Amino acid sequence: MDTQIRGLHHVTAMTSSAEKNYRFFTDVLGLRMIKKTVNQDDISAYHLYFTDDIGGAGTDMTFFDFQGLPKGQKGTNTIARTGFRVATDASLAYWVERFDRLNVEHGEIKERFGKKYLEFSDFDDQLMQLVSDEHNKGVAAGIPWKNSNVPAEHSIIGLGPTIVVVSNFDHMKLVLKNVLGFEETASDGTMHLFEVGEGGNGATIIVDHREDLPPAMQGFGNVHHLALRVADDEALRFWIKKINELEFPNSGFVDRFYFQSEYFQAAPGVLFELATDGPGFLQDETYEHAGEILSLPPHLQSEREEIEAYVRPFDTSDANTKRQ
Repeated sequence: MDTQIRGLHHVTAMTSSAEKNYRFFTDVLGLRMIKKTVNQDDISAYHLYFTDDIGGAGTDMTFFDFQGLPKGQKGTNTIARTGFRVATDASLAYWVERFDRLNVEHGEIKERFGKKYLEFSDFDDQLMQLVSDEHNKGVAAGIPWKNSNVPAEHSIIGLGPTIVVVSNFDHMKLVLKNVLGFEETASDGTMHLFEVGEGGNGATIIVDHREDLPPAMQGFGNVHHLALRVADDEALRFWIKKINELEFPNSGFVDRFYFQSEYFQAAPGVLFELATDGPGFLQDETYEHAGEILSLPPHLQSEREEIEAYVRPFDTSDANTKRQ
């Protein structure tokens, strides 16, 4: 049985506007919205999945749009910045020009742990970064979305190093190394690089040890949880048993239909999920039309009429239209 953590699966964050979020991630970032569904624990909120061309595990950032949620506060004890992969250092220069043209807040191209990166944020001050794969080895990248308006050679091709900020570094290191099997492969000041499995940008968490910041507060513009990849249901059940034995607060087995998972509290303010690579997003929609209408897992199908009347209308009929 293959029980090793394989890398990053997805990052789920919160947005103030599903509509703006959809436009930013498809029109600006050039990712595909492969699934429009609802939060399975709160059907009043949309749940949007932005991925590579085929919805591969390790390529998606997802969003909830809880209504009435306040703006999140930055600080420590949080999943602070989501990373995305691009193919080369030259791609970062392309994105600087693109962000300037589209009025997207961003920093300068810098280097950390031998990889060049570019920080940026969206309309909610959701913190993200692009990291170059030029000198990367490890987990394979995803496939550029064929309908993107970003040239394929510069497209976002998966999740990259994601930054977790904590006040108790020793605890976070213990969880990553002794529980989940990560290895600390580098450090620089307050930053510590942890890799798992095949390693590389698609299997990296950067832990920033900060005791000088106030605790972060959940809200839109912040991350809800970070999911890690496991091979299949059998591997997931191995991890559920292990997490239970270690007495971490956890959800137990959860069937999300598109994947199966378990959530557990890795540290104060830091929620991790372990999620299976499959069965994937195209089991209830075709590749050609995924994301165009509200998709519901089987256990919610009987409530479709109620759910569609409850959530406000949100037009994504152009989800598979070539972006200009």
